[in-house]
Amino acid sequence: MNTIDVNGLLAQMRALSAQAALPVAPAPAGTPTAGSQDFGALLKNAIGSVEQTQRTAGRMTNAFERGDPGADLGQVMVAVQKADLSFRTMNEVRNKLVEAYQTIMNMPM
Repeated sequence: MNTIDVNGLLAQMRALSAQAALPVAPAPAGTPTAGSQDFGALLKNAIGSVEQTQRTAGRMTNAFERGDPGADLGQVMVAVQKADLSFRTMNEVRNKLVEAYQTIMNMPM
């Protein structure tokens, strides 16, 4: 049976995000520091970052389709690939969280 190291998984996601130069949503004012941030807020920030990446790719795609002079096909393709990768990563994290929840719920009391 697989166990999930949530902190390790989040650290890997942060490292991949830094490598891909994805925008990271800043923590809201009054939120604890990253080391003590609760899981819900961390998940919300990650989803917000994925959403922002999707929106950016959509805007760039629309600009290219309209024929805007500043829209470069290479940049559009990279933005779309970043958006796709971030969405697939978020989907896999969701799948692992659901699997972990189901495993915990099926444990005998």
